Amino acid sequence: MHRGYMLDFARVTEDAAIAAAHHMGHGDKNAADQAAVSAMRKRLNSLDVKGTIVIGEGERDEAPMLFIGEEVGSGEGTADVDFAVDPLECTNSVAYGRGYAMAVLAASPKGTLLHAPDTYMDKIAVGPACVGKVDLDWPVAKNIEAVAKALGKPVKDVTIVVLDRPRHDQLIKDIRAVGARISLISDGDVAGAIMPSMEEIGIDLLLGVGAAPEGVLAAAALKCLGGEIQCRFRFRNDDERKRAIAMGIKEPDKKMLIDDLVKGNDCLFLATGVMDGPMMQGVRFVGKTVHTETIIMRAKSGTVRIIKAVHQET
Repeated sequence: MHRGYMLDFARVTEDAAIAAAHHMGHGDKNAADQAAVSAMRKRLNSLDVKGTIVIGEGERDEAPMLFIGEEVGSGEGTADVDFAVDPLECTNSVAYGRGYAMAVLAASPKGTLLHAPDTYMDKIAVGPACVGKVDLDWPVAKNIEAVAKALGKPVKDVTIVVLDRPRHDQLIKDIRAVGARISLISDGDVAGAIMPSMEEIGIDLLLGVGAAPEGVLAAAALKCLGGEIQCRFRFRNDDERKRAIAMGIKEPDKKMLIDDLVKGNDCLFLATGVMDGPMMQGVRFVGKTVHTETIIMRAKSGTVRIIKAVHQET
């Protein structure tokens, strides 16, 4: 993707983040999500691109806006773009005034992003120093020990981020048995998968089961950062499996590597903070202005930019 699109795409996530932030602490996650979706869709349709949503809010019969397969953009540009979007990652965090929430977008040339159904995935994600050193199919202890060796630190100092869910009770026990550290997060495994590739944050490894669309978004970011993600679909029922096959997934039980999720090295990843998190600050309302912080990554150059913007409230 040409770097000239970066600011245009940043406005997309900024608008979604600002719209969602107005709903902080109101206790209504659906209202926050709807505000983000509407703002993101409006800005996407103002862009001079021919875009298709391949990761969105759901399928057409389930999501009136930003559904999988929806065409966005003015159609007047020369770029055919696949978009993966999560207008509001961590809806509960906004509804109840917690951290980690952000508006997320990945863009890549048409046909290069996996069309992932709305189901779950087993995931493992690491930073650049651990690429090629872990395997989704290995026992928890072996992966942790491999990460410790690659990073040159004792196992007791390795930190694993895990979604705080009942399904991870055994995983948490296995990590504790090895003696490693655990950082539990209530939501947001896009950020969770990215953090091991941003060493200043202090997370070394993501393990566990999370949503499949978020796996594709994380893979786009890791393409830019040089990290690694491996995953495998975990379908909840036969209907989800059939839907995946209908969407073009030829081997639904395959262990997927990062190149299966994002082909090539020509993608952009952007995220604007809604609530404060380890990657960026959330939206600030200051007098008649709105302050945002957006991270922009480009795989082709490996560039990571943080943009702080001041918007005039309208």
